[in-house]
Amino acid sequence: MKLFVTGASGWVGSAVVPELVAAGHQVVGLARSDASAQKLTEAGADVHRGDLADLDSLRSGAAQSDGVIHLAFHHDFENFVEAGELDRQAIAALGETLAGSGRPLVVTSGTAGHAPGQVLTEDQPANPHSPRGSEQAALAFADRDVRVSIVRLAPTTHGTGDYGFVPVLIEVARTKGVAAYPGDGANRWSAVHRDDAAVLFRLAVESAETGTVLHAIGEEGVATRDIAETIGRNLGIPVGSIAPETAFEHFGWIGAFFALDIPASSAITRQRFGWQPNHIGLLEDLDQGYYFATQSARI
Repeated sequence: MKLFVTGASGWVGSAVVPELVAAGHQVVGLARSDASAQKLTEAGADVHRGDLADLDSLRSGAAQSDGVIHLAFHHDFENFVEAGELDRQAIAALGETLAGSGRPLVVTSGTAGHAPGQVLTEDQPANPHSPRGSEQAALAFADRDVRVSIVRLAPTTHGTGDYGFVPVLIEVARTKGVAAYPGDGANRWSAVHRDDAAVLFRLAVESAETGTVLHAIGEEGVATRDIAETIGRNLGIPVGSIAPETAFEHFGWIGAFFALDIPASSAITRQRFGWQPNHIGLLEDLDQGYYFATQSARI
């Protein structure tokens, strides 16, 4: 298939593109800069210039494709409502272009925030009050002859080059001189290795039926205390508890996420698609050392 991929040069996209190319697909990646375009070319993809706010560019990329994988998202957590609105507009442009064609549209979502305190499963709907709203925006095209599917990523999608949540936690620990965790540290984060997630995006675009929700979850729940202890050990600093209500004060914006209990299961996804994560887990990945090799994290 000729697949149009937004976010193709990003953290997850940089693994999805080679996965698709290796499987024999022709990839056209959205690029907003020369640097992104070069990365795509080196990965064996064609380049389509534009960005998430350029709806005409999104429409033309989708129109010339056999299907779309939408990975791009403006990760501005301090203006998350605006970022969510931008994402919904992009999904609408892509969906309208594919409507009536039966072509696949794979949209990226996340497991965080849907059902805190319980193990989230694929058959649980998205939180209707989420400011992101990507799942509802995408599934609106399920009855318009678009083969829509949703891939929910774990809050921690880890691997070499990660610049997401965990590097921010590491930088906070380095700055504060303590690797902290909220309360007793029993609250859980699910995790997945980036390369395992990439395989699932390929499976989704190839075979997921309309309305399917897939979970890119390698580990159901890693305790935040274990994450903090691994960070502290690698930085050589103390590990300690903070009151959950002070998480935002201590960690900044990421504290609102780190204090949540957000485990998730991928049992249904594994059964339906034969997907089996086979890369190392989060704590083992942290102990490889490369997360701590630089003096500052990309925030």
